[in-house]
Amino acid sequence: MKYLLFKAALLFSIAISAHAQQFNISPPNPILMGDAITIALSGLPASQDVKIVAERVMTEWNSDQRVVYRAEAVFKASGAGALDLALAAPKSGSYKQADVHGLFWSMKPVQGEVAADRKLMEVRLQVRTVADDKLLAEQVITFIKQLAEVKTEKVEQFPGALFAILRPAAGTGVKAGKPAVAKRPAIILLGGSEGDTMVTRGAAPLASHGFAVLALPYYSPINWPSTKAELPTLPSAFADIAVERLNEARAWLMARDDVDAQRISIHGTSKGAEFALLAGVNLPWITSIVAVVPTDVVWEGWGPGAEPGKRSSFSLNGKPFAFVPYKDFAEEFMGFQTGADIRIRRPQDKGRAAHPAAAVLARIPVEKIKSPVMVVAGQDDQVWNSAMMAHNITERRVAAKLDTVSLIYVDAGHYLTGSGYEPTTQYNIGPMKGGGTPEGNAAAQADAWPKTIAFLKRTLAVNANANANPNPNPNP
Repeated sequence: MKYLLFKAALLFSIAISAHAQQFNISPPNPILMGDAITIALSGLPASQDVKIVAERVMTEWNSDQRVVYRAEAVFKASGAGALDLALAAPKSGSYKQADVHGLFWSMKPVQGEVAADRKLMEVRLQVRTVADDKLLAEQVITFIKQLAEVKTEKVEQFPGALFAILRPAAGTGVKAGKPAVAKRPAIILLGGSEGDTMVTRGAAPLASHGFAVLALPYYSPINWPSTKAELPTLPSAFADIAVERLNEARAWLMARDDVDAQRISIHGTSKGAEFALLAGVNLPWITSIVAVVPTDVVWEGWGPGAEPGKRSSFSLNGKPFAFVPYKDFAEEFMGFQTGADIRIRRPQDKGRAAHPAAAVLARIPVEKIKSPVMVVAGQDDQVWNSAMMAHNITERRVAAKLDTVSLIYVDAGHYLTGSGYEPTTQYNIGPMKGGGTPEGNAAAQADAWPKTIAFLKRTLAVNANANANPNPNPNP
């Protein structure tokens, strides 16, 4: 009898120890990219060092090639055998400061075969002993970029455009004879000088937060080694881009029964931020603006048929805006041949310094935008001096007592449209430099994303009655 009791106790003890180490992750899978997350462990060896290894599979830039990315860090468990990644700084490893996102953004590509069953949006976490590399616990986190309820559709009227919307709940305010739906406030999403359809990647993530999103390509360069543009009916030169094109986008949104076109925000990044701010000055129907890594002036245009120093980036009703010329623009891009760093900020800084009168004429009069404006910038931006220009925008609007939110991050660069959950370690690999540190860029993304969503919800009154316009545009 004693033997049987001993055996039962032993088996129970083994079962407990086998399951003692566990991850405590909130929210549960799947996790919408950018949502707040907690990652903690319990049942670890008390006061002992453990190593956490994180792996995910990603595709290479502009390629379908799958690559494993990995990060790891060593931590000391508490006397109770607990560990909270938001509070614990690693003793060593891929990142240094306490950061719940640290194992995600600090990943780097590693050599090796990629198992066929590995999924792109899954992150595999393993906890191992430092002394003998024994596996203590394992967990897979599944991220999603959009909610399952988001539906997308191509927009034939606009080349390459994509419309995304959260399937609306039952509501009122539609034409007779059609199903009742709640109308969503809208965002027109504008990308930067990369052009083409890359901007469409941001539509569904924004739509997951209750918006109707129209991602609108407006420029399609011919990128080497290709000899054809992805969207040949769009301009291949970034010159005299028509700001009034947004009126057509608004008309398309107005024709939909599931969109409240009285509430439209423009979200632009880089050159798209330049576009958005010019639109805010000249198109009175815009409800609010998000300008990520913005400019306070209009810059020179470029591309096929655009003689250096002769064309503006943007126009309105056929009239080009005054612009600031570049200086040594072509020389900067010689880095692709020489291997020298390419920092596009330099020819712009030199051009602005050489043409102060042009900068005065090219200034975007942001104090005329009566709608709320958010600016997001990085102090170490090497594509252009977005921090200084964001400061200028903010100061002019604050002086005019206008609703303005300014987020400027000291250790960040140009690439701030992420959510802090994806690797930032490769941003400055190669000759083209975006600026910022991996830590700084990730921290800026993780901070700016929820604040951007909050700004858009506030200014677009997401939870308002579909038939009302609770946040009418104050522009005349």
